[in-house]
Amino acid sequence: MTPEEFVILVDQNDQEIGEMEKQEAHVLNKKHRAFSVFLFDENNNMILQQRADSKYHSPGLWTNACCGHPRPNETTINAAKRRTFEEMGIQVDIHEVFQISYEEKLENGLWENEYDHIFIGKYLQNNFNLNPEEIQKIKSISLDDLKTDLQENPENYTFWFKLIFGKMDFEDVL
Repeated sequence: MTPEEFVILVDQNDQEIGEMEKQEAHVLNKKHRAFSVFLFDENNNMILQQRADSKYHSPGLWTNACCGHPRPNETTINAAKRRTFEEMGIQVDIHEVFQISYEEKLENGLWENEYDHIFIGKYLQNNFNLNPEEIQKIKSISLDDLKTDLQENPENYTFWFKLIFGKMDFEDVL
């Protein structure tokens, strides 16, 4: 049994209003702070992860390199770097490019109600140490091939990835 993980509850302007156990926040549809990390390789291909089949929501779907929630009293960028290391076994420089707020009911009665900070970075190596409880596979894919696959097979991707990808300005990275 994993220890309880707490998230930071926020209002629509990302102002902290409390904290709550992570699973409870997803059950009760409480807006909380989150982050999504988008990584690119040396060829400007996007690095994607396939979520582990054991994940409590969106199992087996492809998504951005890493996502998660800062803990109370943890900065969002530090949380993003921590989770990238915990999930992928890598250390990477990232910077925040924008924020987005969304609310979506998931297939299992849970909610994703998040104020999401979007980070971008480059990872120029290929020495991942994947956490099998989080990720079953990773791949690098060109933006053109990814756009085609998102149109042809949208069901293979998480809803937040599709939402954020559609709002990204890749000139920030490439």
